[in-house]
Amino acid sequence: MRQILNLFRIPELRHKILITLGLLFVYRIGYQIPVPGISLEALKEAANKLAGSSLGGLFGIMNAFTGAQLDSAALFSLGVMPYISASIIFSLLVKVMPKYEALSKEGQAGQKIINQHTRFATVLICLVQGFFVYVGVIANPEMQLLPQGPSFLHGLAVIACLTAGTMFIMWLGEQITEHGIGNGISLIIMTGIIASMPAAIQQALTASENAHQLMILLSALWIGTVLVVVYITRGQRRIPIQQAKLTRGRKVIGGRSHYLPLRVNMAGVMPIIFASALFIVPNALGQVPGFEWLQQAFSRAGFVYITFYTALIFFFAFFWTRLMFQPEDLAEQLKEYGSFIPGIRPGKATADYLSFVLDRVTLAGAAFLSVIAILPSIVTSNLHIPYMVAYFLGGTSILIVVGVALDIVDRLNSFLLMRNYDGFMKAGGTGWARRQM
Repeated sequence: MRQILNLFRIPELRHKILITLGLLFVYRIGYQIPVPGISLEALKEAANKLAGSSLGGLFGIMNAFTGAQLDSAALFSLGVMPYISASIIFSLLVKVMPKYEALSKEGQAGQKIINQHTRFATVLICLVQGFFVYVGVIANPEMQLLPQGPSFLHGLAVIACLTAGTMFIMWLGEQITEHGIGNGISLIIMTGIIASMPAAIQQALTASENAHQLMILLSALWIGTVLVVVYITRGQRRIPIQQAKLTRGRKVIGGRSHYLPLRVNMAGVMPIIFASALFIVPNALGQVPGFEWLQQAFSRAGFVYITFYTALIFFFAFFWTRLMFQPEDLAEQLKEYGSFIPGIRPGKATADYLSFVLDRVTLAGAAFLSVIAILPSIVTSNLHIPYMVAYFLGGTSILIVVGVALDIVDRLNSFLLMRNYDGFMKAGGTGWARRQM
């Protein structure tokens, strides 16, 4: 309690907290604004009636990452997925196109240009996804959401509203990142997941005859998943670093030892978010007449879905880790500052050693992410409960919530320690942090 009170005793930190909470409140208010011309009562009835169908699956997938419920928040139906998809594209382009690779090395000016192109790509993706949402969901005759029937102008207005909603969410995320605490987009996703959990719990209670036993089992699974996620997220592979000794007269400078921490799950939640963003496309296409086979091919409990999902998670785990951590650059920096890894020659040998250790750590992290990601599918097929119940009570949602929450706690802890206040956590970390792999 004392640490919580200390948060509001620091003016700068108090300002950041209030800005973050205020912008997240605005984000949730936006879900009460309906898309024009849609009967919300009909949308509620359709969502309940088709909860177990392929259309209900599309509702669930979109709600999972937007935190929305399409029966009450039509304006923000697309959520942040178009922006995440655009970020995937340009993260890849930075690695494969010399033009964007050069821009990424130009500092803030180059990054600003890449961000502008990402926004333009977000708009295009919004238009495409908005079209599929309108054709496959809103204008679908089975849904009966349009009392006056579909029209070109109404479809254009709906797509424009959905695009504007996503761009506004993206702007809110940027403002939180710049003026608030933590990564804005991650906070928005976490807020949406938490806001959707009560509905998932209620669905679990009404869907089972043994509701209390099911809740005990799901609660135990949830607690166990949280503990494992915290343990792995805090895990590190510490590489010892030795500073070279310099003798000046009778004084010896340097010679200190420290370590380089390599997190087991260095990529965080991004591989799962990226992989899930790509899986939105076949699920959206599956709502269009003539593409129903995509729904069957990519059913969540199917072999194709799990195989492709796991492969994408492994790919993005290695890709994102190498994007953030480049052993060659780090080895060069260590050499310039006169530091070295004991037993390893500076330069290329150090870079090769760092790459070897990084690949091993990333492999363990990717395997952990894959297990967490497919956990809802396994729980659904064995316990026979709705997928979204399993999703919100375990698996990816817990990884996102715990990962973002730990990041926020770390940032708040740093603010408190800088102002000579007691932090939230004791030093030390988990056993992984002290273990040599």
